[in-house]
Parts: sequence; structure tokens; C-alpha cells
Amino acid sequence: MVDTHRSTARAARFVGRYFLALLFASYLAAALWPGPGLAIRLISMGRVGLGPIHTEASLPLLMLACLLFNAGLGVDTSRLGAFLRRPRTLAVGLAANILFPLLFIVALSCCLQIVLNTHDVQSILTGLALVASMPIAGSSTAWSQNADGDMVLSLGLVLGSTFLSPLATPMGLHLVGFLTTGVYARDLHRLASGNTESFLAVGVLVPSVLGIAVGRLLGPTRVAAARPDLKLINALILLSLNYSNAAISLPRVIAHPDIEFLAVIIAIVSGLCVLAFIVGWGLATLMGTSREQKIAVMFALGMNNNGTGLVLASMALANHPRAMLPIIFYNMVQHLVAGAAFSLVGRDTDPPHHDQPALEAPPAAEIANRPVPSPAIARDCGVAIHWDRGEGCERTVDKDSPRTVPAEVHRGHSSRGREGLALTGS
Repeated sequence: MVDTHRSTARAARFVGRYFLALLFASYLAAALWPGPGLAIRLISMGRVGLGPIHTEASLPLLMLACLLFNAGLGVDTSRLGAFLRRPRTLAVGLAANILFPLLFIVALSCCLQIVLNTHDVQSILTGLALVASMPIAGSSTAWSQNADGDMVLSLGLVLGSTFLSPLATPMGLHLVGFLTTGVYARDLHRLASGNTESFLAVGVLVPSVLGIAVGRLLGPTRVAAARPDLKLINALILLSLNYSNAAISLPRVIAHPDIEFLAVIIAIVSGLCVLAFIVGWGLATLMGTSREQKIAVMFALGMNNNGTGLVLASMALANHPRAMLPIIFYNMVQHLVAGAAFSLVGRDTDPPHHDQPALEAPPAAEIANRPVPSPAIARDCGVAIHWDRGEGCERTVDKDSPRTVPAEVHRGHSSRGREGLALTGS
């Protein structure tokens, strides 16, 4: 059992470390071997729902629901009350997440006519409509946590945008529908007026709420013990979803490449993503928030749940494969921009205070000879104690068991929280 736990933890760390490379690999596989991905989309369990809310229970929808259920498990409900102490920042962040990308699309629609033909313009605007109308990605909480951001605010922004999505997403689709023409406008309005609310309720809202409820019933100890398994499952589901949905459009891109069109898409989604990060930081600065809150708002505005967008697009806009390219590229670009933002603001580089000299690391020989902390002490303290006997030998004493297991958090820290549990929405 211990060996299985260790293997799962190592696999989860490997996938987390090389996730962006694996994401590129999944898109390459979709372009070259789309067959299995297209077959996944054909699997359905019939229609599911409650009362008037029904939608097709396709395998991609069920995978998305599983992803968001696992994310809900990681929500620390004891901290939800803290949202009420910062309603202004939370409300402004949610409003900006809805309005900024839509304003970007409005401005962009006036410029694209100059450089592209009408068909390409409609494809880009349709794809951006899905990007702009999706809730905040759950992975933004992981980036915010790694950068020492305000986790209560970060979590509130993700949950708030998720709960608002049945209202905000149709609104965004309708707005962009008025900017497009022909079949693109018709399909966007039909998508906004049709099954979008049912899809978001069944595939996004209900699994998230159920995950939060089940996580509260299980308790933090059991959820923390399952963290490596959940991280690995979520990463594999997310990669499979991206592979399946990209199999619709990427093979045609490879067969009939349009370099100018692809270059314009990459430039647009990169500009949108970078501006979203900048607006998030600037907006929080104007409100006079702390550095931690600025980081939380910045990552929230810059990262969208494109996994949900791809599933929705693959179900409703499969006849517009080029419209899925902005979603695919934004999914990759947002992690690259998040990494760059983390390198700029994610580390506190302030020098030590004049009366608090910087601590020096003890010699390696001294570390190796230090006694192992007692498991009983760890249990009594209620925390997990971590230590390091040398490079690659990080261990931890589990507070619920006297045995040693692989460390799950950063070296030299204790862990109580459960934020950043799930890799969701990419």
C-alpha cells in the first residue's frame, strides 16, 4: 500500500512538473492520430438532468464533471466565510473577468476586417466568444498559491465565476453573436439560447457543489490522503479532454495549413492573455489591495476554464472547426504567461530586515546527522513535519500514521490547507 502511494505521488509530481509539455504532446497526437479522440466524443450515456434542465451525457461531459467534482473536494469550506470580509475586491474581480474579454472582442472586431477575410474573422470571433464567456480556471488557484497570493480571494473568484456561469456565459455568447454574421451569428445565439445553461448546470455547477459537499463529509484528513491520486486523475482527464476536443480541428490545420491565419490567432490570444494579466494587476492596484490580493486577481483574470469551453464547442460548434483554434491556443498560452508572471511577481525578493539577518543553511553533514522527528510529536501537533537528508531524499512523517511517506508539499514547510488540490480547467 505504501509503495502504491509512493508511486502515485511520484507520477503526480512528474505530470505536474511536465504538464505543459504533455499538453503540447496531446495536441500533437490529436493532429496526427485523431481517431481515438473522435471515438471518445461519440460515446454517450443518454440524456441526464433534473426537471427542465437536461443535456446529453457524452463521455467528454462526464469527464469534465469528474474534473470539477475532484476540484470541489479540495475546497476548504471553513474559509468560505472569509469571502464576506472582502466583497468589494471579489465583486470587482468577478465583474472584470466577465467584462474585460468582451470589451477586447468588441475592439478587436473593428480591426480584424483590415487584415483577414470575413470567414476567418467570424471563426476567430466565435472562438474568442467561448474563451471570454468561460468561468475562471481552477488551476489559477494553484498558480496563486505558488506565488503566495491570497488563497481565500483566489478560491472565491473561481467559485463565484463558476456559480455565475449559467448566467454570464449565455450573455457573453449573445453579445459576440451580435458582432458576427451569417451562420456564425446564428449558431452563437442558438448556443446561448439552447442547452448552454443546462450544460453548465449539469457539467459544471452540480459537480462542483457535490464535490464541496462530499469533501466536507470526508473531512480534510481523508481528502489530503487522496491528494496525489486526485492530482494524477485530474491531469490525465484534462489531457484526454484536450486530445479528444482538439482532434476535431487540428488534423485539418495540418492537412491544409494557413500560416497567416495561425499567426494572427496566436498573436490575438497572446495579446488577450497578457492584457488580462496586466488588467488584473492594475485593477487590484487601483483598489489599493495588498500584494497577495493583486496576485490572486491577476491569475484569476488571465486564466479561463478552457476545458469547459472546448467541450461546449465540440458539442455545439463542431461544424466550425477553425473556431476551436483560439480556445486551443489560449489554453497553451495562458500557462506560458502564468509562468512568466510567476517569475516576475511570485517571489518576494525584499532583503532581510536590518535587525533580522538572513538565515544560512546548515552544512549537509549536520542535516544528515539530525534525529528524525517523532511520529507521536507530529500527531500531537496535528501537522505534517518535513525534513531533508540530502538531495532527492525528502521525506515526511504522516500525522495519521507512524510510517513515513513521500513528501507532498514544499521542503521545510508544514501543511494544513487543501488549496491547489486539483488541476482543473487548465
